[in-house]
Amino acid sequence: MAIAAPTARKPRHVITYVFLGILVVYFLVPLWFLFVASTKDAPSLFGGDSALWFSGDFNLFTNLSNLVTYNDGIYLRWIGNSALYAFIGGLGATVLAVLAGYGFAKYRFRGRDLSFAILLGSVMVPLTALVIPTFVLFSELGLTDTIWAVILPSLLSPFGVYLMRVYAAEAVPDELLDAARVDGAGEFRTFFQVALPLMRPAVVTVLLLSVVGTWNNYFLPLAMLSNSQLYPITVGIGLWQGLAAQNNGGSGVSLWTLIIVGSLISIIPLIVAFLSLQKYWQGGLAIGSLK
Repeated sequence: MAIAAPTARKPRHVITYVFLGILVVYFLVPLWFLFVASTKDAPSLFGGDSALWFSGDFNLFTNLSNLVTYNDGIYLRWIGNSALYAFIGGLGATVLAVLAGYGFAKYRFRGRDLSFAILLGSVMVPLTALVIPTFVLFSELGLTDTIWAVILPSLLSPFGVYLMRVYAAEAVPDELLDAARVDGAGEFRTFFQVALPLMRPAVVTVLLLSVVGTWNNYFLPLAMLSNSQLYPITVGIGLWQGLAAQNNGGSGVSLWTLIIVGSLISIIPLIVAFLSLQKYWQGGLAIGSLK
């Protein structure tokens, strides 16, 4: 029996794969640079060695030791602050977005369309434009230079509410909710046992977006905080960068090494979060493909 020859791969598919490969390289090169630069000492970092390849000595562990001991371990304090702000702010923003999005999608009440229109309008407002008014408001309340000055504004996620509203409207059938109510389930039980499991992929998405947004937030804590003990990692590294630029050629050279190593460590929690939660996205895609 004759064996059919394998079909030739279409040129269009080859172009697609090449384009995706270029994108992968584009996004991985900065990470590779951070890792390679973190293994170098100050002379190698600013010497003539290749920026994308290792030098003779592997100083990663020495640089890590200097990082966690510099200035009485202030970097560990900044990492802890970022984790606190991202956990409380991201989790709180997700809870509010899930409840608000589900309410907009599945309940009819007076002013719903107007409220949702205002919400969509707020999505178009840049967050940086709200920092100064927020600072004035928190200053009047006496909350500046406290952790609440960073956490409370992070609880609001208009885009998260919009995303949950759209997903809940499509993923949670009204017939399923009506069946649960007919069986005697109350609104809270219907939400937690019927609707929430179906919304899990969107919940994880909003959670990651909120956590990453709070973790990477720079302008808000920069305006709200003056105590360096309360800085998140973004503002802390920015402070080091300013000091390194002022002392270029002196102590700033070694400080640049700490900045690079600190930047590398700061992205590890985000990578772990994405890799550990990607199965929920895959599950949601699989469910959607069967509809």
